[in-house]
Amino acid sequence: MNTTTTSIADVLAHGALAILAYAILGVLLLVAGFYVIDLATPGRLSKVIRTDRNPNATVLAASSVAGVGLVVAASIWSSGGALREGLLATLVFGLVGIAVQTLGMVAFDKVAGISVRELVRETTLQPAAVLLGVTHFFIGLITAVAVI
Repeated sequence: MNTTTTSIADVLAHGALAILAYAILGVLLLVAGFYVIDLATPGRLSKVIRTDRNPNATVLAASSVAGVGLVVAASIWSSGGALREGLLATLVFGLVGIAVQTLGMVAFDKVAGISVRELVRETTLQPAAVLLGVTHFFIGLITAVAVI
């Protein structure tokens, strides 16, 4: 009779490595999402937020990152413990989430007549930034639920 036993140390080591792998991938996807939004806005988004203290750019960037975070979290949740497949699914779904966020921003620009480029030039918080921010968040939530 040959039984395989797994020690608690093996379980903890595997779990810790899985957490590390998902965390690294998640952070990379969040950074990628931020830079994709950066490409769609005038100027360097980090400068517009940090130096210019632009509230509209901050709302758009934060909501986009939150939306991507929802997609990443849902991908991890739905992975079912299979590390390789889960990491691949998280990568693919995260990239799809970023693409959907970007398409949503472009669609709002065209359909609702809300120009992101003009919006981030405004120095005071605009209602359109709040609307786009909520839209970004819910695009991420919808994408995340589709993953699950």
